[in-house]
Amino acid sequence: MTWAGVIGSPIEHSLSPVIHRAAWEALGISGWEYRRIECDRDNLPALIGGIDAQCGGLSVTMPCKQAVMPLLDAIDPLASAVGAVNTVVPSAGVLAGFNTDVTGIASAIRRACARSGVPHPASVLVLGARATASSALAALGELGITRTSVAARRFAGPGSVIAAASRLGVVIEQIPWADMGAVARAAAGVDLLISTLPAGAADPLASFLAPTERQVLLDVVYSPRETALRAAFERSGAVVAEGTDMLVFQGASQVQLMTGRSPDPDVMRHALHEELARRARESGAGARA
Repeated sequence: MTWAGVIGSPIEHSLSPVIHRAAWEALGISGWEYRRIECDRDNLPALIGGIDAQCGGLSVTMPCKQAVMPLLDAIDPLASAVGAVNTVVPSAGVLAGFNTDVTGIASAIRRACARSGVPHPASVLVLGARATASSALAALGELGITRTSVAARRFAGPGSVIAAASRLGVVIEQIPWADMGAVARAAAGVDLLISTLPAGAADPLASFLAPTERQVLLDVVYSPRETALRAAFERSGAVVAEGTDMLVFQGASQVQLMTGRSPDPDVMRHALHEELARRARESGAGARA
């Protein structure tokens, strides 16, 4: 049986199986199995070394996006520049790594701008300085954005956005997260705010913000959907690009790489929203019990 899967840790609640299975069903692909595989950095070499001939591909999430790179035979130039791989595809005995997060971020922003009738942004503040922030830098290049600032607690270290910026030829302004006033001023002066921070980490900034109607937010956190940043933008009537759209579009590119066929993102989006609603209902029922 041909199989694919998502690897990382923790992986129990990953939504990748939902969107991949929906895409396969709509494409008429049967007899494939999509697995969740718990895997940390320590277990990664054995897992990658044990990939069998039935594997159609892997979706890679944290903490494995950088750690997987030395274990592969070939890496797409975009993934090399970003410094992170989120997709592994075996082909003729060769393991190749790709980064579809870049497409996911750019496509989510394009969709939000098109639906809201606002022009594509020309300036951006990115919150965070690790793998997803590096993917965001590459996505901004696809969108033609030339003014980029990054706010983070720490900019150095393995997989940092500074190294990615150098490889991508992007000049960024560094803003220390500890200076919340400076971060807020930077946020007020850009067209687009991208938060790559974990759930709750960006909450302190939200109370400083008064977005305009033409500013755009992409918060990669989609569960919980109602983040403090999102609430601040919605109160002001600003534009919100969905974190779920990033997940859908990057997943659609993964399906294309793994199957050679182009899925319908709307089918994947519908399946994702249904699953999130189901989980919310179950969570609510559990809270009442």
